[in-house]
Amino acid sequence: MTLQLNDTIVALASAPGSGGRGIVRVSGADVKDVVSSHFTPVDAARWESTRVAERHVGEWRLLIDSPWDDAPLRNGLRLPVAVCFWPTNRSYTGQSLVELHLVSSPPLLEALLTQLTQTGCRAARPGEFTLRAFLAGRLDLLQAEAVLGVIDAADHEELELALRQLAGGISHQIAAFRSDLLDLLAELEAGLDFVEEDIEFVSRESLSRRIGDAQQKVAELCDQASRRLTSSSRPKVVLAGLPNAGKSTLLNALSGQSAALVSDVCGTTRDYLRVPFDRDGLNVDLIDTAGWDKAASGIDAVAQQMRDEQWQNAELIVWCSDLSADDRQREEDEQLFADVSRERHRLLRIGTKADRQSASIIASPSTIAVSATTRLGLDELCKRMRETLAIDTRGQRQLLGMTASRCQESLFAARDALRRTEDAISLGIGEDLIVIELRDVLEHLGHIVGAVYTDDVLDRIFSKFCIGK
Repeated sequence: MTLQLNDTIVALASAPGSGGRGIVRVSGADVKDVVSSHFTPVDAARWESTRVAERHVGEWRLLIDSPWDDAPLRNGLRLPVAVCFWPTNRSYTGQSLVELHLVSSPPLLEALLTQLTQTGCRAARPGEFTLRAFLAGRLDLLQAEAVLGVIDAADHEELELALRQLAGGISHQIAAFRSDLLDLLAELEAGLDFVEEDIEFVSRESLSRRIGDAQQKVAELCDQASRRLTSSSRPKVVLAGLPNAGKSTLLNALSGQSAALVSDVCGTTRDYLRVPFDRDGLNVDLIDTAGWDKAASGIDAVAQQMRDEQWQNAELIVWCSDLSADDRQREEDEQLFADVSRERHRLLRIGTKADRQSASIIASPSTIAVSATTRLGLDELCKRMRETLAIDTRGQRQLLGMTASRCQESLFAARDALRRTEDAISLGIGEDLIVIELRDVLEHLGHIVGAVYTDDVLDRIFSKFCIGK
């Protein structure tokens, strides 16, 4: 991509087609001169003295080639137009910027764009307005990608995620601990300058703690990036539990189809089964997995590995405890549930087979008693799944899919460099090597937010945008 930042660019910024309002965006150093040659404001004095962002109304003299001898068209069609003018670098692009608001008539908008390109403007390339905003420091690279995420959002969840990223939520987090690492690097390098005077600018305890904090935050981002790349657009809800806990029967009852093979024999499910589920605003993929068996071998061990892969990428695990189980099975179920609870925070526990005479009532408000046979508790289960996903998924996800794809390699490299830094600290290695590793971490984090970039990276990102954004 050849960067031409001094050109005045123009593009249609609203959706194509007829409508009540069309928006043409113009950005560049000469924007006021270009617009003034065609725009007659109602308040000429205010237009000439504009020093802050203002909205001006007036007429636009639009020249149209016409095969008819029509005097009004020869002299220029007078269009009512509102001009929103940002005269300083506080505009979206960091340059003088104008938006022309008028009726959205495709022939008129096309004629207006043609007139502007013939009088000092260049047609903008895809994403060039947002590219200029990034290069001017108005947005970082994460926020620039969020602009495209807002445009391409397929549902409300994706839109909310893109808006949070655009607002700078994840950018501020990365900037905060990157700034702390920069301060730490400065302190370490200052200590190297005075190594002979035995002056300690940062203690080993403080160094270890600050590296540990950064490592935890980068690890969380690595986990988010992996989930965004491995998960579908629909959240995954995995049914887990001991063999013969009623997972497959529950899947069939929820989905309303005989999707899973059901048997009283333990170990019937060996592969995992995915079924789309859409009910009362709950739009997820339900996944039935093999029963939990740590002592499995052979093909059963493969089934356990496939189960692990599914629950590791799940947005929610529904743990199925058989209410009709005997004391030995119940003890094993409690132990496994406790193990999973320590590793997973997106966890919902239910008691299955509540219709059986041998079923016992679990005295816990967090456990839902359900029966796939009588459909007892299924509505409550759906409600709890919807509430848990609404709180958890929307609150924890911070990376768009396109951002996760671009940043994954840099995040993993930063994580590995922080691990090497931590190892160097624990082994008592000199601070000169720690400084080298810290610089490596900062470079990788710089790639994520755009503090370090190449033209190829920018071209790959902004070429995905539509023209006018």
